[in-house]
Amino acid sequence: MTFHWPSLLVGLLVIPILAWLYVRALRRPPQQAVRHTRVAAIAAAMQQQRRRWRRHIPAAMFGLSLAAVVIAMARPIAPFPIPATQNTVMLSIDVSRSMLADDLPPNRMEAAKGAATEFVEGLPGGLKVGLVTFSSYGTLIVPPTADHGRVVEAISQLHTEFATAIGDGLLEAVWALPGRERPLSSADQPQAPKPPVLPGTVVLLSDGQSNRGALPVDAARIARQQEVKVYTIGVGTPEGTFLNLGGRSIWVRLDEATLREMAEIGEGNYFLARNIGQLRDAYRQLSRMIGWESKPTEVTGVAAGVAALLALGAVGLSLFWVNRFS
Repeated sequence: MTFHWPSLLVGLLVIPILAWLYVRALRRPPQQAVRHTRVAAIAAAMQQQRRRWRRHIPAAMFGLSLAAVVIAMARPIAPFPIPATQNTVMLSIDVSRSMLADDLPPNRMEAAKGAATEFVEGLPGGLKVGLVTFSSYGTLIVPPTADHGRVVEAISQLHTEFATAIGDGLLEAVWALPGRERPLSSADQPQAPKPPVLPGTVVLLSDGQSNRGALPVDAARIARQQEVKVYTIGVGTPEGTFLNLGGRSIWVRLDEATLREMAEIGEGNYFLARNIGQLRDAYRQLSRMIGWESKPTEVTGVAAGVAALLALGAVGLSLFWVNRFS
């Protein structure tokens, strides 16, 4: 937390002085004697009253109220999470046949669809989302849109195909982002986006090894050149598993090293999802990281409100405990 006028915080030094005066007043003996026939009973009652810690609560609340007033006068600034509506997010999902493996019930594809749906539904309204799939090549399914329901509907209709072109899946998502221009031919070098360019993010999910198209690491370098942050999710295990496909048993394994390197080049993070719980957790973390950003916001009003509530609470408790409401 920072302050517009930090010099005013010197006013907080008044609080310990007031606390010392309060303690001194409690310990000061009465200056006049009181005549009463039942002095012993009064003394016992007073002793019991001294043991009641709650009688100090109003004074403590009043002191905290004064501290909040001083902080409000200094005009505090605190980082507050706000929707990152300037960002655009592209989901790139592997739809190769290996996604039919059932180590994530009912299978990897259905688990990925469910987790991706939760991710999109958890993003703040106004943030644009798009969808790309990749198998033997990358395909733009939904261009970036603020209509999250459209993306969710497209995710629900995904089905598997042949091969795995991870690099093409990333590049297709990059070229769909605002301000990024696809080269006219494969021989042309991509040009850096012209400033100002809006933030762009790709979340790529795969469970296998790339065997088609552009090299994944080269695609990640292009994404970085295009000022696109890349996050990757690996589904399954690096050790691999058997997939029963059409009566044949096929060995499929996750290329974790490549996905991790792509995320490092793209200045993002890599997540390993060995089970459906880890997959959902990865998307939840990404939702917080991508969908929200911290913005310095003046919270003078909040501090003033806290001061008022504490002052009212102190007065209210004092009146209540001395039976003024009875």
